[in-house]
Amino acid sequence: MGLIAFLKTQFIVHLLVGFVFVVSGLIINFLQLCTLVLWPINKELYRRVNCRLAYSLWSQLVFLLEWWSGTECTLFTEQATVDKFGTEHVIVILNHNYEIDFLCGWTICERYGVLGSSKVLAKKELLYVPLIGWTWYFLEIVFCKRKWEEDKDTVIEGLKRLADYPEYMWFLLACLGGRFEEKKDKHLDSVRVKLSSRYLCLAFFLFPRKEGFLCICVCLYRTLTVAAVYDVTLNFRGNENPTLLGTLYGKKYQADMCVRRIPLEDIPENEKECASWLHKLYQEKDALQERYEKEGTFPGQRFKPPKRPWTVLNFLFWATVLLSPLFTFAIGIFASGSPLLICGFLVFVGAASFGVRRLIGVTEIQKGSSYGNQEFKKRE
Repeated sequence: MGLIAFLKTQFIVHLLVGFVFVVSGLIINFLQLCTLVLWPINKELYRRVNCRLAYSLWSQLVFLLEWWSGTECTLFTEQATVDKFGTEHVIVILNHNYEIDFLCGWTICERYGVLGSSKVLAKKELLYVPLIGWTWYFLEIVFCKRKWEEDKDTVIEGLKRLADYPEYMWFLLACLGGRFEEKKDKHLDSVRVKLSSRYLCLAFFLFPRKEGFLCICVCLYRTLTVAAVYDVTLNFRGNENPTLLGTLYGKKYQADMCVRRIPLEDIPENEKECASWLHKLYQEKDALQERYEKEGTFPGQRFKPPKRPWTVLNFLFWATVLLSPLFTFAIGIFASGSPLLICGFLVFVGAASFGVRRLIGVTEIQKGSSYGNQEFKKRE
């Protein structure tokens, strides 16, 4: 094991990386709060500034994946689809099977220049999570309770507000309401739901939810001129099950992403027809996953979009700004010889460690939605 690989496994290094992310995030949130004065004066300027501020935070996580751990993302698609990346408003359907699936999505967003302006339909609980939820609030992210009867009006109003968004936007959407967990009851319940319906059951996905998908397609198509849906099926070579902690430890993964571009006008607006169309789409995704398990690859031409230097430069900037005074402060504390100050500093370090671990916990599979179980119970 080389020196750099050894350092990546050390707790103190993880703590320093977490410190940079958390403190820079709080600074960015404060700057975002200050930008609210721009909203009544120049809404477009407010949005462009917040896209850059959000990029400065999210790109630190992308740096962690593509530079720190060295994870590679390979696209399987067509040249005509690649040529469209970063030049149109789109809805991205990304399977929700892994802890870092969102991070792989962000990596592709970064490489095509839409990371800061990317959007997501997020569960309302995330609104109260420091850094993540707060940054999303200033980005006008749409939050929902995952109960369509209560969410419909909120989602429609939130989407309408994005009608004049000034930058190309990728709207990431998981139509499943939660992560697929084969070893848990959620999967079994999902299978029972599908067996009781006219649809064929899926081996790799939960039952897709049509209501939010149809609403988002219709609203964004009419207000923002969204051009297409990018259907993205993600898997990892070697049957890996990657985690954010593994990435933090410098573990390298090989992510493969099959991308299909579907013009939005090809998606039916009728609810029943849309439900059938969506389930057919997930049957195709299921077949892609099955093929990947057998052959270790997806169909289509391979593309490896090059890494850009901005994520590294951004992290180095924040590390320089924040770690230099931290080291000076720590040296001063221990040089003072004061037991009270030293104990206080150690308590601070412990609290920071706990906070970083809690943030990582937000991405863990065990924290996922209980959608699969709930849906079956409704049908009993």
